[in-house]
Amino acid sequence: MKKLIALIPVILVLTAMKNGDKKEHKPANTKKVVVYTTAEGTNYRLTPTDTLHFTHMGQPFETQVCVFIDPTKTFQQVTGFGGALTDAAAEIFYKLPDAAKKELLQAYYDTEKGIGYTMARTNINSCDFSSDSYTYVADNDTSLSTFNIEHDRKFKIPLIKEAMKACNNKLRLFVSPWSPPAWMKDNNSMVQGGRLKDESRKSWANYYIKFIRAYEAEGMPVWGLSVQNEPMAKQRWESCIYTGEDERDFVKSYLGPTLHRSGMADKKLIMWDHNRDLIYQRASTMLSDPDAAKYVWGIGYHWYETWTGSGMQFQNMQKVMEAFPGTHLIFTEGCIEAFDYKRIYDWKLGERYGHSMINDFNNGTVGYIDWNILLDENGGPNHAGNFCFAPIHADLRTGKLMYTNSYYYIGQFSKFVHAGAKRIIASSNRDKLETTAFINPDGKLAVIVMNNSDDKIPYHLWIKGDAADVTALPHSMVTLVVE
Repeated sequence: MKKLIALIPVILVLTAMKNGDKKEHKPANTKKVVVYTTAEGTNYRLTPTDTLHFTHMGQPFETQVCVFIDPTKTFQQVTGFGGALTDAAAEIFYKLPDAAKKELLQAYYDTEKGIGYTMARTNINSCDFSSDSYTYVADNDTSLSTFNIEHDRKFKIPLIKEAMKACNNKLRLFVSPWSPPAWMKDNNSMVQGGRLKDESRKSWANYYIKFIRAYEAEGMPVWGLSVQNEPMAKQRWESCIYTGEDERDFVKSYLGPTLHRSGMADKKLIMWDHNRDLIYQRASTMLSDPDAAKYVWGIGYHWYETWTGSGMQFQNMQKVMEAFPGTHLIFTEGCIEAFDYKRIYDWKLGERYGHSMINDFNNGTVGYIDWNILLDENGGPNHAGNFCFAPIHADLRTGKLMYTNSYYYIGQFSKFVHAGAKRIIASSNRDKLETTAFINPDGKLAVIVMNNSDDKIPYHLWIKGDAADVTALPHSMVTLVVE
């Protein structure tokens, strides 16, 4: 009996240890993680690949790979995702068989079977991705009495209406000019840069109003507008140069007041609409002047300043947000240039988008609008020969759609990060894993992790001491939906 009594403490300790081990491996909370994967060398394309659960982890060691999430720290609110509905995209769309048209609309705008686009950009007057150069008025018509949008009724307006219908009329459309009519410019041409004549500024400001009213009369609400596409680029296609002072003064004295007098103060006015490289210089010129800044909703930017990794100058966006925290950054155009049919399925196309989107959102971006939603098997049409990639190409020889992996990389964001979501803290302790995260209006978290290395990387998704075990496949992007 004495021996039995002596063993009782040992038995109790062993039992406690055993029970403690069991407790350690129980889920630490009831939340689950659904993993959606796009990965090279697999069939995974926005594919649900796993459902995970959290267990208690506590303080990780230095050797443990982690992505840390803090949902209590929230930042900018997301406006949405989308792509440009250009003349080129519309022209190709109406050359497709009906089944392919339906497929394209579903692929972009359906929230369940597609990637849930809710934003779009389109051009005022022609751009490089038009089959011809055109405007909406007769030469030298300063009163704009001849203004009409008949040109757009053939392809572009019908496509915009189809896109609106496909996303249940939730489409936020903004419009951008590439060039005023030639007679309004000092070089008397829509191409090769040139500048808006001083005496044309009033007519040009009224031109935006005419365009917006004409589109809205067709049942297409306009959410916003940019002042000028790429105002510091002299191109062989439609272009117009504005210095920072030019743009500031045009907004302050003409475009801003004209919008307000016309009952369009609610339209989101976007300045710059060019690359990250000069974004701070342009922002400081415009936003340091309160009489100009009061009209500006945000700063649009593109990514063509460079091609390589860390050289994408995300730090310039950070500087804008530090100096002018009340403004909105919005990505308004990006594509892979120099189209080559042999590269349609090149995995690097999507990885460029992934790298850009993660870092852009981590530096304050509220919305992301890609360039053409659709081009043909030659990367056009384009009247300037400036052929590019799109997320989806149509092979007009077969009537079939070809999906580049950029479609899926964009979709890892647009399908799971909804309008009204707020960015939250996401921190990776390994360079090979890039990450950002959001909390959606319904309370679900969307954590995005990209691995563009050749390595298979196990890691822990860590939230407040609890962790779920995940594996990042080589050259992959995942969205981890915590619900």
